Amino acid sequence: MSRRRYRLFTICAIVIVIFVYRALQTSWTRSADPYDSINSHPKSPVQPLAGDGTDQTDLSGHASPPLLADEQDEAARNSHGDVDLEDKPKSDGSSIKPVEDKSPAPPVVLATDNGEAVEEKAPEDPMVHWSDPPLDNQNLAHSAEDAKLPREHWTRPRENFPIPEGSLIPIPSGTPKKIPKIQFDFGTESDKAKTTRIMRLGRVKAELERAWSGYRKYAWMHDELSPLSNQFRDPFCGWAATLVDSLDTLWIAGMKDQFDEAARAVAKIDFTFTPKNDIPVFETTIRYLGGLLAAYDVSGGPDGDYEILLTKAVELGEILMGIFDTPNRMPILFYVWRPPYSSEPHRASSVGIAELTTLSMEFTRLAQLTGTAKYYDAIDRITNAIVLMQKDGHTDIPGLFPERIDASGCNKTATTIRNKLSEEAQKQMDSEELAVPPKGFEPETEKKLNARAVIPALESDGERSETTASDDALAPPVAPPAAPPAVPPVAPPDAPHEAPLKASQDTPPGDPFYTPPTNEQGETPNVPRIPPLSADGSTSKWDCVPQGLVPATHGGAQYHMGGAQDSAYEYFPKQYLLLGGLEPKYQKLHEDTIDAINERLLYRPMIDGDWDILLPAKLTVEGRAHKTNVFSYELAHLTCFIGGMYGLGGKIFNRPEDIETAKKLTDACVWAYQSTPTGIMPEFAHLAPCPSLEKCEFNETAWWESLDPSIEWRKGEMAKWEKNQAQAAKKQASAEADVLKKQDANGVENTEEHDIGEPSKDANHIHRPDDLSVASKPESKADPEAELKAKDMSYARLQKRGKRAGGIPMPELDTELSAPKGETGSELPDSLKKKLHVAAERWKEANPDEEDPGYIAPPPTQPVASYKPMTHEEYVQNKLSREALPRGYTDIENQGYILRPEAIESVWYMYRITGDPEWMDKGWKMFEATVAATRTEFANSAIDDVMVTSPGLRDEMESFWIAETLKYYYLLFAEPDLISLDEWVLNTEAHPFKRPS
Repeated sequence: MSRRRYRLFTICAIVIVIFVYRALQTSWTRSADPYDSINSHPKSPVQPLAGDGTDQTDLSGHASPPLLADEQDEAARNSHGDVDLEDKPKSDGSSIKPVEDKSPAPPVVLATDNGEAVEEKAPEDPMVHWSDPPLDNQNLAHSAEDAKLPREHWTRPRENFPIPEGSLIPIPSGTPKKIPKIQFDFGTESDKAKTTRIMRLGRVKAELERAWSGYRKYAWMHDELSPLSNQFRDPFCGWAATLVDSLDTLWIAGMKDQFDEAARAVAKIDFTFTPKNDIPVFETTIRYLGGLLAAYDVSGGPDGDYEILLTKAVELGEILMGIFDTPNRMPILFYVWRPPYSSEPHRASSVGIAELTTLSMEFTRLAQLTGTAKYYDAIDRITNAIVLMQKDGHTDIPGLFPERIDASGCNKTATTIRNKLSEEAQKQMDSEELAVPPKGFEPETEKKLNARAVIPALESDGERSETTASDDALAPPVAPPAAPPAVPPVAPPDAPHEAPLKASQDTPPGDPFYTPPTNEQGETPNVPRIPPLSADGSTSKWDCVPQGLVPATHGGAQYHMGGAQDSAYEYFPKQYLLLGGLEPKYQKLHEDTIDAINERLLYRPMIDGDWDILLPAKLTVEGRAHKTNVFSYELAHLTCFIGGMYGLGGKIFNRPEDIETAKKLTDACVWAYQSTPTGIMPEFAHLAPCPSLEKCEFNETAWWESLDPSIEWRKGEMAKWEKNQAQAAKKQASAEADVLKKQDANGVENTEEHDIGEPSKDANHIHRPDDLSVASKPESKADPEAELKAKDMSYARLQKRGKRAGGIPMPELDTELSAPKGETGSELPDSLKKKLHVAAERWKEANPDEEDPGYIAPPPTQPVASYKPMTHEEYVQNKLSREALPRGYTDIENQGYILRPEAIESVWYMYRITGDPEWMDKGWKMFEATVAATRTEFANSAIDDVMVTSPGLRDEMESFWIAETLKYYYLLFAEPDLISLDEWVLNTEAHPFKRPS
């Protein structure tokens, strides 16, 4: 009995141990150290989060093993992810206290100095409901799997290429320049106009409230709502992308209660962990970092009640700073954040120009709000690099940048050549043949060189490109090979062991073949080692010929205003505004861009109606020595931002002609919306261009030619087909005539069993002669009646399948033997040849000197009817019928719409800049069409085809539907002074940053 009790105690103990172990696994490290509350912001700017006071590496430079979950700071957060703010002092003397929150909040657990947990008293009716939304079976299973995985959190990595404090580029300071007024001077509004505007504004707000309620109910604290199935998705690290992205929209629309709830929920987001292996830097910066900073600005900044927003922005900014830790400070745009990999040296690679440069506004605003220069230094080095790229002529079009850029800073071609030469030289110098001097050669001194000693000299003499001010300090420290040890050749296993060579007393230590003295164990203590050699002979993985930014492709560079390039140009004038006009290089970058677009990319679509519109094309520069330009006349939704960019830059830099161009560019997207059955423009298409930028009438013939880019090839194929048909008919007639002549000369025996009928009318049927074994016998010539019948019988009557002599049916023809298209005949297989000629061969063996008078050689088969190519007219009619293209379109490659904002964005800019109410009417039509096509029960969904009246729903609602699209619609019908362009500048995700004043 006692044994059973012990067994029960043992089982209970095991269960308790497992429970404790699982509970400890849910603990996790501090996401960031909070900083002091900023109640007097101008006097005491926020500082970036301080480190934990310990380096994650030991003195040898090796990364320390990551902390286990149960070894991490358990006071930082609880198992639900709620923030536990610590207020005990740090080791460096800085006082850290909890972020003050002036608004009602749910219970928050705070850690005291002695580690005891104290729960604050919550209000009776808390605004925030911390429980997650209802989970369906699929999402529940997914969450259960995630819960089983041990969480490894981001820790501050060791910096491999630090910049000295004194070398940081400072934030531009001083009195902002006087910038021309951007917004139109709106006068008094009529009662009728005001009534219409307020009605439209109410409709937009109702749609906004529906979308937010759907997200809050079904996808709270997740990235996106699936609005058809009422589930959620987490494509952006699972950090509640829609919540963060929508914060400023909620405030702008007057949804203060919803904003307050969402702002408090931001504290639950753990930026130190994501189940994804890497962080998409571009999307994270514009959506999360931009969203937090803008929400902090619009809610009052340092005078508001939401310091937590800036706290979390700093936390995220510190994590993202790891992307700049490269030899040339160019960022890694998909950041592998997990330790210890994040502490290893890395180098940037091929990047998109938009992803590379669309970091400037967010990190600049973070630097302005915190007074921390390193954030601005990081992005200003990128700007300096692209300016140098233009200056050095590394673009085919001055003012524009290729889509893909090599940001590694390493000339791989030159490095490979140099290392190859070094490797070959080493092999040659180490060759035993060179050690034997030629006969009769008596050198004065004999000193063998070593390539390892030569490489440093070559590197110092090599040409170096321009680098940033502190690039010399960026290379990892390597001890100089003052006395490199000799590398003895590796002997085969069975070779006799020889005593090691001793260093001679008269050999200087600097000699490449100097061998230092060894101890009894054969070791050479306290001797600095040369850097390790890689397989190709290079001394270090960072060893390369330095270079600046260059195109990533050799030939085929693309220049356009669509995805992967758009926001790079968008940020030039906006960054100028954000810096108060104190950095003139952004003005030059913008003006050079506009001039290049005007000269090289703009085209006028050939469309019906009286539209005065322009669009940017895509230019591909092909070839190296002899470059050719290939234009693609695109219509892309992402390109529709360009009207707003032209208008904004035209006002800032006093370029009125750019404002006129902006109207035409924006109207092009308005036309595109009105050109489809749904009233929404497609994601991507191509249009037929006018011959020049001047207005042109719609030309049906020219449009059809654009619809058929292979018209000349098609005409050629048709001519070939007609020629082949004529030649085949001629050959067939000639072959039949030859057969008839031979029949007349030799005669053909006819039998009663032959079923002679009309010739086959099947042009694809392969005709073969019957088995003539009976006719081939010599005695058949003695039958004059059979000979007469054979002469009267045409070859055409033999084409129809009959019966063999003796009543044997003729075998069915093999359908697989049909001649390929384009051939005039085919060869019979050996099996049929044998059957056809067996009798004739026997007769020849018996009569070798006589010709078989009864045998007729098989005539060439009739040509198989080859495929008739379409004519130009047939091809175009078929394409229009199949694709239902509107007039002016040449194709629609992507018929979908994913709730994008770019078209309404430019419409809003045009209204605020020109004051013309027609832009409000155009925007209203776009809004009604968009809502009608995308609305679901609880929100709005992307659709699959704008070319049908009832498109299918894709069950996706990207965060920018609330963050951008609905925000621009709301601002279009709101009072003009709400988010005035003279006070605010919006990033590419429509997040407004406060301009300096």
